[in-house]
Amino acid sequence: MAAIVLNYPNRTARPRKATSESPFSRWLIIGIAVAFMALMFVLPLVVIFQEAFRKGWEGYVEAFDDRATTHAIWLTLQVAAITVPLNTLFGLAAAWCVSRFQFRGKRLLTALIELPLWVSPVIAGMIYVLLFGAQGLFGPSLKEHGIKIIFALPGIVLSTIFVTFTFVARVLAPQMEAQGQAEEEAAMTLGANGWQMFWRVTLPKIKWGLLYGIILCNARSMGEFGAVSVVSGHIRNKTNTVPLHIEVLYNEYQFVPAFAVASVLALLALVTLILKTLTTTPRGAA
Repeated sequence: MAAIVLNYPNRTARPRKATSESPFSRWLIIGIAVAFMALMFVLPLVVIFQEAFRKGWEGYVEAFDDRATTHAIWLTLQVAAITVPLNTLFGLAAAWCVSRFQFRGKRLLTALIELPLWVSPVIAGMIYVLLFGAQGLFGPSLKEHGIKIIFALPGIVLSTIFVTFTFVARVLAPQMEAQGQAEEEAAMTLGANGWQMFWRVTLPKIKWGLLYGIILCNARSMGEFGAVSVVSGHIRNKTNTVPLHIEVLYNEYQFVPAFAVASVLALLALVTLILKTLTTTPRGAA
């Protein structure tokens, strides 16, 4: 009589995870990712600093001993000093409205917060030229009152505000919605007014997200090129920010000064990545 053999599944075997891969596949994917990052991120940084120090440390320092360069750096710092605080206030107000209130137009406000991510910075600059330029909608009226926006600091600030106002609000709104408002309601029940509730309850909960948004906003404001290029007019010693000044130096075949100034923005990018990592740790997310 033939024996009947029943094959039962091995109940002691561990179930295979959906994310588990063979060692070859895992290392292949990691290798592709590392190679891509080395090609697109590390190699350009190496080239920037290599060209910046091509004439040695003295040539690098000499690149900054130029009136146009120092003015471009100073102007960039001025723009960031104006843009970042204003966008921080706007981001806090927008995130508060989106996460705490239900009102008509809420979806429209959310869409407008995302608008700079979908509109080309060059188009944003053109809009300001059409509004405040000499032949723009408000240009003649502004000229009569001696107010100059395009080809001046106000135009650079306005265009930079437009392309960067999304960062703080976009970071804070989902975080504040996820945290809810139970603690704020408890504070109001105990007699806290609006400012006390914000400073003692809301701000401690969102401080790391707020810092993260400020870091991104500052980095973008210092590195913005497209919108600023349209409204600035590329006037040396007047409206050239650091990115625009780098372009001018490169077009004039001053490669060492161009890469030396570019290394400043590269260092800013590295510092931004480090701060971004520190503010997105589990402590920061708490």
